[in-house]
Amino acid sequence: MCRYVSLSPALRTAREVPKVQTTADTTTVLVVDDERDVAELYSTWLATEYEVKSAHDGTEALDAVDHSVDVVFLDRQMPVMSGDEVLAAIEERGIDCRVVMVTAVDPDFDIIDMPFDDYITKPVTGSELLETAESMLTRDSYDEKLQEYFSMASKKAALESEKNPLELDAHEEYRDVSQRVEELREQADQTATEIDDFESAFRDFPDG
Repeated sequence: MCRYVSLSPALRTAREVPKVQTTADTTTVLVVDDERDVAELYSTWLATEYEVKSAHDGTEALDAVDHSVDVVFLDRQMPVMSGDEVLAAIEERGIDCRVVMVTAVDPDFDIIDMPFDDYITKPVTGSELLETAESMLTRDSYDEKLQEYFSMASKKAALESEKNPLELDAHEEYRDVSQRVEELREQADQTATEIDDFESAFRDFPDG
């Protein structure tokens, strides 16, 4: 299942360890954005470390994504076929890649059920894209529970960055996400020995 990506400040510490060494020969990144100049800029930044493909609409994206793609940076707002629809189609195909939503759309409660890994709000920098790609590749070495933890924690942090406490408390979906994050945190603690320096990876996550 593809998991889409959005980067929250809380996850940036976690993506620093452990490191996965990759090269352009072994790692392929797909950039999807309907603004060609934006897609070209992102591709130029990412091409310093990875093999990069680009697409400028949903149809091109679905033609380009296959099992050779490791990470997808996906624009959410596109004409004809939205990023949300592309995301759903990738999941239906069962392509095992990490997906990062890169968008000008502020996160709302609808992101809770979306199968992405992280959520980045534009504008973004080259260093942020490169760090995000490395983080996504690192997650490939984790088991499914730990990958789910990062995805759910990303959604929780994204909502907390946009919504006030009263709005959050009013939504059962947010309370469910918070509970699931804590459950996964406890399960992850039981398998911490699988990851080098696991405690430092989670040290800066907010509680509750």
